[in-house]
Amino acid sequence: MMEESYPIRTDLALESQERLKNDRGTVRGVRFFEEPGEDGVVVSTVVIETENAAKAMGRPRGTYVTIEAPEMIEEDEGYHRNISVRLAEILRKMLPGRTEQDLNKGLEVSALVVGLGNREVTPDALGPRVVDNLFITRHIMNEFGKYAFVDEDVSRVSGIVPGVMAQTGMECVEILRGVVKETKPDFVITVDALAARNVRRLGRTIQLTDTGITPGSGIGNHRNALNTESVGVPVISLGVPTVVDAATIVADAMSALITELSLSDLRQLDERERQELARELLSPQLNGLFVTPKNIDDSIKQLSFLISEGLNIALLGNKERDNGI
Repeated sequence: MMEESYPIRTDLALESQERLKNDRGTVRGVRFFEEPGEDGVVVSTVVIETENAAKAMGRPRGTYVTIEAPEMIEEDEGYHRNISVRLAEILRKMLPGRTEQDLNKGLEVSALVVGLGNREVTPDALGPRVVDNLFITRHIMNEFGKYAFVDEDVSRVSGIVPGVMAQTGMECVEILRGVVKETKPDFVITVDALAARNVRRLGRTIQLTDTGITPGSGIGNHRNALNTESVGVPVISLGVPTVVDAATIVADAMSALITELSLSDLRQLDERERQELARELLSPQLNGLFVTPKNIDDSIKQLSFLISEGLNIALLGNKERDNGI
């Protein structure tokens, strides 16, 4: 009952893996490994291999790769460039039916990049802003062919910002089915803002997965899933956490207080029980509150350039590209 009433809301598979490890130890069907890199950047991979593991993790079977960089939202072009290149390398390995060697040889791919979210709400505007900064090529290649570009390894890239249901009256999956049917991309890449369990991961973490995405799931606003079954082509999902549940902040503060004061009764509570207690302590007006950093405007701007650059590198060859703005 507690798990259904008071879920620990997060879109990050890494945080779900951490919670399960603390609660149960090693979980069968879940593989985890991490690769520390330069400049404090850590790449972690969670692979969910079985249906039982997927049920325990609360997310579909597949591969989830997380890039954690403590200075991701700082103004450092060189640092951002390094992360963009790493992002491109990981994305290329996830492309269905294509290897990095294929792309380097100039084999053309057709990609539809979908910017999920509401551009009128700053913490939710990451997807639309990324599409704004993409180097779009499909219309040019349809008119002049790939030889319109100096490089012959330019892929056919199109982008769409479908908005949210309150703006369009349509589910994103309904819009994308029609677009995919007409444009016939090899795969879809979705970009969306996510919810995190840990405050320190806000704006400092990028998650990529080959399982698709359920928009709004991290904040309890579930919409229809975007995946291979619903859209008709493989879906790669990419996102950055921009909000955290207010109850999580209270629960973390409670944990710190318990540690400092050695309160034996409260110390016996596990993470989920502390979440429940935190929600009960919050007033009804604050119980559904999600919190975002005060500098979210600058963060979204920095992150949108970083991610769009990574996508441009991954889809448009090895040479540096202008962001298309």
